[in-house]
Amino acid sequence: MHRVEFIALMAALMSLTALAIDSMLPGLAIIGADLGVTDPNHNQYIVSAFLLGFGAAQLFYGPASDRLGRRIPIFFGLALYIIASLGAVIAPSFEVMLVLRAIQGVGAASLRVITVSIVRDVYGGRRMAEAMSLILMVFMVVPVIAPGTGQVIMLFADWHFIFVFMALGALVVGLWTYIRLPETLPVSERRAFTPKIVLQGFRIVLSDRIALCYTLASTFIFGALFAFINSAQQIYIDIYQLGEWFAVAFAAVAIFMALSSFINAKLVGRFGMRRLSHGALVGFLMINLVWLIGHFVGPSPMPFPLFITLFALAMFQFGWIGSNFNSLAMEPLGHVAGTASSVLGFLSTIGGGLIGAVIGQAFNGTAIPMVAGFFTVSVIGLVFVLIAEKGKLFQAHNAPV
Repeated sequence: MHRVEFIALMAALMSLTALAIDSMLPGLAIIGADLGVTDPNHNQYIVSAFLLGFGAAQLFYGPASDRLGRRIPIFFGLALYIIASLGAVIAPSFEVMLVLRAIQGVGAASLRVITVSIVRDVYGGRRMAEAMSLILMVFMVVPVIAPGTGQVIMLFADWHFIFVFMALGALVVGLWTYIRLPETLPVSERRAFTPKIVLQGFRIVLSDRIALCYTLASTFIFGALFAFINSAQQIYIDIYQLGEWFAVAFAAVAIFMALSSFINAKLVGRFGMRRLSHGALVGFLMINLVWLIGHFVGPSPMPFPLFITLFALAMFQFGWIGSNFNSLAMEPLGHVAGTASSVLGFLSTIGGGLIGAVIGQAFNGTAIPMVAGFFTVSVIGLVFVLIAEKGKLFQAHNAPV
């Protein structure tokens, strides 16, 4: 497979996760109302349930892919994703919807874990960081178009057809994967799937200071992203009254993140993962501090042009943090890539999802809880990076290509 097609396919597999979240955001309030939800904050559970299943299942897929290879678990996950998407179309209650969303997340977990494992099978060091940046750049196209797609679907049909669209997207990507993706894990490198071997793999991951600390830093930074996803509909529509312009505002920020990932792919080979990600983390913290102060000293709500400018600048930094932190965490763990990817994914997704849910549930009619959450997680993330690097930032000691 040509490198361009490989990156496009990996991005498509990962994008099904974003599709399951972002395409339904414009209809979140309508879905909740149709299913009998009375507290608007509880609509966020439709996102949280997906993230819970998505995070927990990653503990299974990594060891399974190290034993069975990459293809079988991917197709199992795709099947679950499609079945749960179609089930959500006929969900009779909010509780059933949450269960189906969790199952959909379980299916999507295979795509996250095994995609990262496949990239690690093929690339290492800065080449992995470059590949992941390009994958995330393509991946970020989905948040640009998915909310608008959901909005368009709801102009001509009801919210049920958003889930039909998810199922069709997974079917197309699944066929592409079946036809074009070869197995990337040789039989000679597979690990036994026993409790002892799995625990040994977990021990390797959790005992590595760099891997663990970068994962914890990613967990808190991703908590900020999940907090926004949970609160996006309420902030853009309830506070700023954007209405149908919701998808445009959401896409504008996603474009900044995609641009950031593209620039990172071009620069990481020259400057290294640490210099870029550490600088971005410091920038993320400082922008969030200015953003938070602005909410207290300026008019309430903050004028929307200023709000979205500061938000876009913060998420531009996020684009440099995400792929590099993930690559730094995975770099020492190539010999247990599947298990490593599952443990790191579990910690960052479950932890980030819970952090995002806590911040999201604090919504009080203003954006202050979200912005305060952004600043807090950036400080904690910096602390973990300092622990990982023994107090020294910006050290260019990446593994060779």
